[in-house]
Amino acid sequence: MTDALSESEDKEPQDALSWAQHISLLQVARVPTGALNLNVEGRQVVGPLQGFGQLWQKTYRLCLPDVTMTPAEVMLIWKTNFAQFQMAKNRFYPVVGSVEPGQIVLINATMSGMPLSTGVIVLYADDESFTLMTSQGHPESGWVTFSTSMEGDSIVCLVQSFARANDPLYELAFRLFASSVQERTWTHVLKSLAAYLHVDGQVEVSKICLDPHLQWSEARNIWQNAAARTLLYTLSTPVRWLSQRFSGRQK
Repeated sequence: MTDALSESEDKEPQDALSWAQHISLLQVARVPTGALNLNVEGRQVVGPLQGFGQLWQKTYRLCLPDVTMTPAEVMLIWKTNFAQFQMAKNRFYPVVGSVEPGQIVLINATMSGMPLSTGVIVLYADDESFTLMTSQGHPESGWVTFSTSMEGDSIVCLVQSFARANDPLYELAFRLFASSVQERTWTHVLKSLAAYLHVDGQVEVSKICLDPHLQWSEARNIWQNAAARTLLYTLSTPVRWLSQRFSGRQK
C-alpha cells in the first residue's frame, strides 16, 4: 500500500505540470514579431458553457501507417511546426515560441475575407497531446485537442474539438460558411503534418451535434465579437495614423 501511495504522489506533480495554472484574465507577456495583440489582453477563457450556439464535437483523423517514429516524436514535430502547418491566411503566434501549458497563442487570420485577431491559451500539454482553449470574442467557446497514439502498427493523429459558436453572429456564420472553413483548416493542418513526414495521408472527418439548442442567455457575447472589433480596428487605421502624425508635429 505504501508503495502504491508513493507512486501516486510521484505522478501527481508531473500531471500538474501538464495543466495551465488558473488564470482569471489573459495577460500577454510579449508580442511576437509581426503579430497583432488585439482582443486577447484582459480577456477571459471560455468553454462550451459560456457559448451561444449549438454544441458540436468534431473529430479529424489521420492515419500514418509507414512512419517509423513514436507518437511522442510525431507530437514533438507537430508542436514545433504548429504555426507553420496552418493555412497561409491563418497566422498563429505562440507568445513564447513553443506549445507549453499556460502559454498564449495569438491568432491573426481572415474569415471569408474578414480580418480576425483573437487568441487561445494552451490548457494542457504532455508528450502526446495538447489542448487549446478559446478566449472571449473567439468564433467558438470551447477547446480543441491534438493527440497522437498507436493503433496497431500505425500512428493515428487526431484533432478533436468540443465547442459552440460564441455569439449569434458567429452562429449564423457557422451555419452559412464558417463550419466548412473550419473543417478545411484542421484538415489542412493534418495534411501538412503528413507531408512533412513524407506520407500521403487521408483525413477522415466526423461531427456530432451534442446539443442543438441555442443558449440565449449568452447572446450578449456579441459585444466581445473579435471579428467585428478587428474590422473596426482595421477601418480606423487611417484615423490612428493621422492622429499619430498630428501628435508628433505638436511635440
